[in-house]
Amino acid sequence: MSLPDPAFADESLRDLAKTHSSAGREADNERLEFLGDTVLDLVVAEALYRDHPELSEGALTEFKSEVVSRKTLAEAARELKLEQGVQVGSGLRGRQLPRSVLANLYEAFLGAIYLDSGLEAARKYVLETLAEPLSRPHFEESPDNPKQEFQQLCQREWGAPPTYRVVERYGRSHARSFRVVAVAAEREYPGAWGRTLKEAERWAAYEALLLLKARDAGPEAETK
Repeated sequence: MSLPDPAFADESLRDLAKTHSSAGREADNERLEFLGDTVLDLVVAEALYRDHPELSEGALTEFKSEVVSRKTLAEAARELKLEQGVQVGSGLRGRQLPRSVLANLYEAFLGAIYLDSGLEAARKYVLETLAEPLSRPHFEESPDNPKQEFQQLCQREWGAPPTYRVVERYGRSHARSFRVVAVAAEREYPGAWGRTLKEAERWAAYEALLLLKARDAGPEAETK
């Protein structure tokens, strides 16, 4: 991928997008990440709806989940070299940034583009940087019930079911979103947003399954 770094009218937004919470600064990119995640969902859903009239609602949902997965976003962030100039804490310096940080960096950068230049600029950025995953003729469908599959896996491997923890709530009661993490064998997996607790738990289970499948595929798959 060879795309020019977008020009910002407000350079402070670029700097904020590249400030990870681990840096311990007064302001970091977590709010931009939340905004970018929402913009990303809209742009990808619109593109898939337009370009794939043959797909059902369920298939569109699974296709979108692949396009906006941490693995896909981390790959895009790495190809775009978004990690250059990123501000992180001492624990992340001097080593390859993990997939979750790279994916969050992509979303934060997209949120900054949206605030700086508007929805059309953000849409253009997404369609250009995610052109390959958006154009895949086939995609790997997630399980019909990721919570059930994740629970079965946890029972099989560790003899206990997973738990789910709400780590963030956003919005008012009539338009609230939840960020939930799945916890299994004392390990906390990457969180996921949902419009309801049930939806957030479903996607948190799906995120955990993605990591566990990557683990089974190879020792370095989780961080690449």
